[in-house]
Amino acid sequence: MGKENEVTLQRVLDTISGWVWGVPLLVLLVGTGIYLTLRLGFLQFRTLPYALRLVFSKSHNNDTKSEGDISHYKSLTTALAATIGTGNIAGVATAIFLGGPGAVFWMWLTALFGMATKYAEAILAVKYRITGEDGKMAGGPMYYLERGLNAKWLGVLFAVFGSIAAFGIGNMVQSNSVADALETTFNIPTFATGAILLILTTAVILGGIKSIGNVTAFFVPIMAAFYVIAGLIIIVMNFDLVPSAFGLIFSDAFSGEAVAGGAIGTVIRFGVARGVFSNEAGLGSAPIAAAAARTDYPGRQALVSMTQVFIDTIVVCTITGLTIVMGNKYGGELDGADLTSESFATFLGSTGSIIVSIGLVFFAFSTILGWSYYGERCFTYLFSQKWVPIYRSVFLLLVFVGAILKIGIVWTFADIMNGLMAFPNLVGLLLLSGVVVSETKRFLRVMKEEKAEQRGSVSTDA
Repeated sequence: MGKENEVTLQRVLDTISGWVWGVPLLVLLVGTGIYLTLRLGFLQFRTLPYALRLVFSKSHNNDTKSEGDISHYKSLTTALAATIGTGNIAGVATAIFLGGPGAVFWMWLTALFGMATKYAEAILAVKYRITGEDGKMAGGPMYYLERGLNAKWLGVLFAVFGSIAAFGIGNMVQSNSVADALETTFNIPTFATGAILLILTTAVILGGIKSIGNVTAFFVPIMAAFYVIAGLIIIVMNFDLVPSAFGLIFSDAFSGEAVAGGAIGTVIRFGVARGVFSNEAGLGSAPIAAAAARTDYPGRQALVSMTQVFIDTIVVCTITGLTIVMGNKYGGELDGADLTSESFATFLGSTGSIIVSIGLVFFAFSTILGWSYYGERCFTYLFSQKWVPIYRSVFLLLVFVGAILKIGIVWTFADIMNGLMAFPNLVGLLLLSGVVVSETKRFLRVMKEEKAEQRGSVSTDA
């Protein structure tokens, strides 16, 4: 492709991406979260402590009687593997670069309502899941659109967009980010990075969801802790800067003073857009992993899945956002991972840049693992289990291709596919919200009974 044609194609894709990720989709994403929050009686706030305890509950994670392929915990870490990625490092920085510090506030707000969206996605994924040709659980938006809404055509649309998006946002753009980071920081050739990623990814995904779950269960807590602890060290060592940083985030959220022309709409737009990009609430990707979980009630797994948004945005993205605002390096030409890297380096010197580069490598690789499963399940829905080896082969090849090529066009195309996934999924969530409420009431009664039994057990022991 000639340079001129490439530029033209990029412009066309940028225009389409602007339409797809325009105000209507952002309003629909946040509006769905608000609507579900109201219908569920602010469930995400009332049950968050219980949900977080459930993530690490030995009795429920060791459940072997319920249907499913992996534990609650492994289902969560698989979903976190796919969402804790470049959005947590580069996405937050881009939001601040384009929307100012106030964008962080709108990321938080999007996440709080997005927790209700993620809860609803998971509860429907488990309720309408099936046992696939391979004997494994299969679920997600394509199944609740077909079986719950009787709209197979919407399920097909979602699966088409999801299987293609996996090649881009869940694969090539991630391996490209890893290769760039290692070449810049450690001078490692991109082809070497591509080859290593290809080998590691092959070793994990050939084992299917159980292999992916085992790796992410070990990998995700370590990589998240590595990055979060580094950020907390910065915050604790420079605690005097924290109040003013929070103050600036809150004041700029409603004034837009840090953006050229004081455009408050710009602050909100990029805060919401990058927030959704980070935690994927409403896109329909994570419920595919939720459907694989061993669980006795859809509501139980839904509460576990809900914590993903909290961990991803409220915890990890906040670390990035606070460090950038405290470092005061935004407002110039630095953007994306470069801005985050420079902000960490402001407080930790060259060690800060290395931490960001290593974090980017871990986050991006984990995203490849999570999205390989999402893409496979979407592809299997469209075709058959026997064609999966072909899909895997193409996916693995593109891991290497993404590492060695400049893929600006792929970034934009993947962004479009990601956005298009959301439309059929959100239609399903809104029209099946009555089912979500009904299943929630059912599980809340179970929760109440379990708490009463625990109290009775404690008083008997005493």
